[in-house]
Amino acid sequence: MNKDIKILVIDDEEDFRQVMKVWLESRGYEVITAPDGESGVEKVKKDKPDIVFVDSRMPGMDGTETIKHIRKKNRKVPIIVISSYVGDLKMKQVVARGISGVFRKDQDFEKGAALLETALRNHKKLKS
Repeated sequence: MNKDIKILVIDDEEDFRQVMKVWLESRGYEVITAPDGESGVEKVKKDKPDIVFVDSRMPGMDGTETIKHIRKKNRKVPIIVISSYVGDLKMKQVVARGISGVFRKDQDFEKGAALLETALRNHKKLKS
């Protein structure tokens, strides 16, 4: 099953982190969470997730900075950006950091599942 896949969710909104955790665990994934960019980067180093969801807008270290620091530790881990803002100007900066996609908080979770599965498939192809 998916228990072999570890997902890190970095988001400053506790309610959203919990919803993501429950949803992803219901799909059989192992899920770890972080409330901010700094602790998310530490979890990338320590827990070595297979894929990372990171919020684009957080206090302190925002999504762009978080991705920059994650890329210093792990250049290949797939990253999916979480955003509430459709026309977010920061998206250009984020996309330049090499992400696997953008999951909007107002989207259906099934679209998030498709994005997740595509990112994991592409990552497995790159590893083999």
